[in-house]
Amino acid sequence: MKYLDEFQDPVLAGRLFAEIDAAVTRPWALMEVCGGQTHSIMRNGIDQLLPDTVELIHGPGCPVCVTPLEMIERALEIASRPDVVFCSFGDMLRVPGRDRDLFGVKASGGDVRIVYSPLDAVAVAEAEPDRQVVFFGVGFETTAPANAMAVVQARDRGLANFSMLVSHVLVPPAIEAILSSPTSRVNGFLAAGHVCSVMGTGQYEPLADRYHVPIVVTGFEPLDVLDGIRRCILQLEEGRGEVENAYARAVQVGGNPVAKAVLAEVFEVCDRSWRGIGLIPGSGWRLTPAFADFDAERRFDVGDLTAEEPTECRAGEVLQGMIKPDQCEWFGTTCTPRTPMGATMVSSEGACAAYHQYRRVDTPVSVRRG
Repeated sequence: MKYLDEFQDPVLAGRLFAEIDAAVTRPWALMEVCGGQTHSIMRNGIDQLLPDTVELIHGPGCPVCVTPLEMIERALEIASRPDVVFCSFGDMLRVPGRDRDLFGVKASGGDVRIVYSPLDAVAVAEAEPDRQVVFFGVGFETTAPANAMAVVQARDRGLANFSMLVSHVLVPPAIEAILSSPTSRVNGFLAAGHVCSVMGTGQYEPLADRYHVPIVVTGFEPLDVLDGIRRCILQLEEGRGEVENAYARAVQVGGNPVAKAVLAEVFEVCDRSWRGIGLIPGSGWRLTPAFADFDAERRFDVGDLTAEEPTECRAGEVLQGMIKPDQCEWFGTTCTPRTPMGATMVSSEGACAAYHQYRRVDTPVSVRRG
């Protein structure tokens, strides 16, 4: 088979493709939840090598992409203040607000710094006690333990000048929102392995039972993704809807008990808005009352700041799997990585960015697989 030389093990890849081919008897639509999986799929051409009856829908699994506009505006307001050092991961700096981004604030004189760990921001607070240091805590369950530990470290070191702008979101409520939507076409899910390495697989059991849908916990290498697709297709063809762990080398049923303990201490569940999607009940985390003094929204009084999503950007439809990025009229013209209209074109895990980066000519199946 052509194009399989990009896989770590082309023979195994060919066998997995052959098993999928042999199993499929009708059309199925699968959603990979994680943006990292989307990029693996696009980079390795997995979607082009699958049978035409298997469609991959790209889900809302990019934490940068789903951070709501109102939270970006709160970040911009805080970062613009002269007494603040605003620390963030680099991919948040180009996410557009209403009329600017964090790079724009930095260019205008704001002290905006890229860090590689929330503990780097804690170190800044310790080194510069006369400045207010704020870390932008964005992400799914994967990044939450490190962010929680940063707050614990700040408390233990007595750093009253450290705070966190928290915009954490949770995967299971998003999956349920998709499944309960009357427009959903999703028959099965590839769940993000790194999220489950923290939280375990038990949180997906009620969803699989209630909606009778396969949820296969999957890794990020091409063979991981391909095996997850194979397992999901086999379940669908056999009429099963179960949680299956295809990433056992990293994921345990109970997850990481140490990480879960610090999460329970620092965060509590709250309703959260998702960019382009709207409010999903019980889909976020915020700081518990015990750590309220480290809440940047409260410290800088920006919690009431709101913003309307731009109507011309169709990122919300992409995040819900309603359209593919290249079905947007702005894709690749008005909206590019240099001139993004939405976060899905900015983030390193965004579906629009993946389509733009790995843009390919659609060749006939007989050529691709022959």
